[in-house]
Amino acid sequence: MAAAAREASGGRVELVEGDIAQRRLGLGADDWERLTAEVRHVFHLAAVYDLGVSLELAQRVNVDGTGNVLELCRACEGLERLNYVSTAYVAGVRRGVVYEHELALGQDFKNHYESTKFQAEVWVRQELDRVPTTIYRPAIVVGDSRTGETQKFDGPYFLLRVVAWCDRNRQPIPQLGRSNAPFNVVPVDFVLDGLLAGAREPAAVGQTFHMVDPEPVTAAGLLRILAEAYAGRGPSYRLPSRLVEAALRVPAVRQAFGGAPRESIRYLNHPVRFDVRRASDVLGGAAGLRVPRFAEYAPALVDYFRENEDEPRLEPGRAM
Repeated sequence: MAAAAREASGGRVELVEGDIAQRRLGLGADDWERLTAEVRHVFHLAAVYDLGVSLELAQRVNVDGTGNVLELCRACEGLERLNYVSTAYVAGVRRGVVYEHELALGQDFKNHYESTKFQAEVWVRQELDRVPTTIYRPAIVVGDSRTGETQKFDGPYFLLRVVAWCDRNRQPIPQLGRSNAPFNVVPVDFVLDGLLAGAREPAAVGQTFHMVDPEPVTAAGLLRILAEAYAGRGPSYRLPSRLVEAALRVPAVRQAFGGAPRESIRYLNHPVRFDVRRASDVLGGAAGLRVPRFAEYAPALVDYFRENEDEPRLEPGRAM
């Protein structure tokens, strides 16, 4: 794999195997010394993206892994920037408007994914005086806005699984709960462009940016857009969210929902918005970064899903 990546990149990429959960990233002494002498930019994206993850696994990868990356950054002789990917959902169960400078306001969390990403961001912020860092908080990330390509069908794709099942079985499409809360999704290419823009921007050092849609559709609106793109019709009745959560405890129902964890239903009915003034001022002004409207790229997501829905994707819970 390492040789193939290096060849495909014309020799510009080198893969060094390690372990995010081990001190010094599980690297040998020679690799550690060479990297700490040469590395100037670090991008830390590794995490367990699984709403049903166990506390032990989430702690080991999301928190300990971040601490191990910080250890590498402190040892780097010429480090210019750590670009750290957090999540907008460090806000936990907070409602209303969440601002980019905020973090610890006594909030509870919906699951261990959120709580451990919160712990990790606290750790990163404590090191800001020693490690020059930009923190990025994406919303729920979906496929490429142009091609629809994605490595995993989770998040809104669970809704697409339901739509596809209903369409194949000629069943009416349900709306899950009231679903009137904002459902914030962003395409992966927007997040990537934001990371690269922030990494190049001196004014981004020490800043936290919400990588979100400032005008998100509601969860009901998102499902309607996906259903109309896939099946040519929208939802026709509403299932209470508590009933859906309870039903997702049943393996056969969970399979029909594409393996959706029951914890995911809470995101359809959680009224929270994320302020983006810092991201807009720094990234929007410097790089002209713009979030496309969901309706603009939903057809690409649906087309890619339709062509690949039966192929294996990365399972929820795998570290990336």
